[in-house]
Amino acid sequence: MDILIDILIALGVVAVIGLFMGVLLAVVSHFFGIEESQRLKSVRACLPGINCGACGYKGCDDYAAALAEGNAKPNLCVPGAADTANALGEVLGIEVEAPKNDVAFVHCNGNCDATSKKADYHGISTCRAAGMLYGGPDACRYGCLGYGDCAAACPAEAICVRDGIAHVDASRCIGCGLCSTVCPKSIISMVPRAATTVVMCNNKDKGADARKACKNACIGCKKCERTCPHGAIKVTGNLAVIDYDKCTGCGACVVGCPTGCLKDVAFPQKSDKEA
Repeated sequence: MDILIDILIALGVVAVIGLFMGVLLAVVSHFFGIEESQRLKSVRACLPGINCGACGYKGCDDYAAALAEGNAKPNLCVPGAADTANALGEVLGIEVEAPKNDVAFVHCNGNCDATSKKADYHGISTCRAAGMLYGGPDACRYGCLGYGDCAAACPAEAICVRDGIAHVDASRCIGCGLCSTVCPKSIISMVPRAATTVVMCNNKDKGADARKACKNACIGCKKCERTCPHGAIKVTGNLAVIDYDKCTGCGACVVGCPTGCLKDVAFPQKSDKEA
C-alpha cells in the first residue's frame, strides 16, 4: 500500500511539473514570441509548397523568408513559373523578369539494342551505388544506369525507366532540376522548352571507343559542327554540345549526323500542359 501511495505521489509531482512548464512556455511564447509578419505570410501563400529546392533554397519556407527580407529574386520558383513570379511581384511591389522555361532531358540513347553489359550487378538497386562499382555494369561508362534515382527524386512523377534508360514525360516535368542533381552520370540536363534539337549522348570517349561501347554514341566527328550555318554546335571533349542561344532549329546537324545521336524534338510548352 505504501508503495502504491509513493507511485501516485511521484506521478502527481510529475504531472504538476509538466502542467507548470506548459503554462510557463505558453506565457513566454505569448509575451516574447515573434509574430510572423504579414508580408512573409503573403509571400509564402504565393509559393506552391513543393519544396523542390530548384530556387536554391532548402524549401518554400526558406525561399519565402529570403523574399520577404529582400534577399532573393521572385522569379526563381521553377514549378510555379510565370504565375507564381507575377503573384510574388504584386505582393512585393516590384517588376519581375520571366522565369526560365526549361525541361529535363536525358542525354542517352544507349538502349538494350545499342549497348551491352560488361558485368552482372547484384548490389543495391540505385544508380549511385551501381556507379560506384567500376563505373557501373554497362559497357558505356557514361550512359544511363537505369535504376531510377531520378524517378525517385522527381516530385511530379514525370520520369520512368524503359528499355534500360530513364525517360522524361515533358508534359509533366515542372523543371525543378532535382533529377539532374541526383544523376551520378550527369546525363540529365535542363534544356529550354523551345529547343528543337538535342544530343542523345553523353559519351566523351574517342570515336572508336565510344562506338564500341554504344552504337548510338556520338563519335566526335565534328560533321555537325561543320554543317551548322550558325555556329550553334561545337564538339567539346569528343561530344557535341548545342548552344541554344544560337540554335535556330534548322535541322542541318540532325541530317548530317552519321550515328543519329542528334535528334529533332518538340517539347510541349507549359501553356499546352496547363490548357
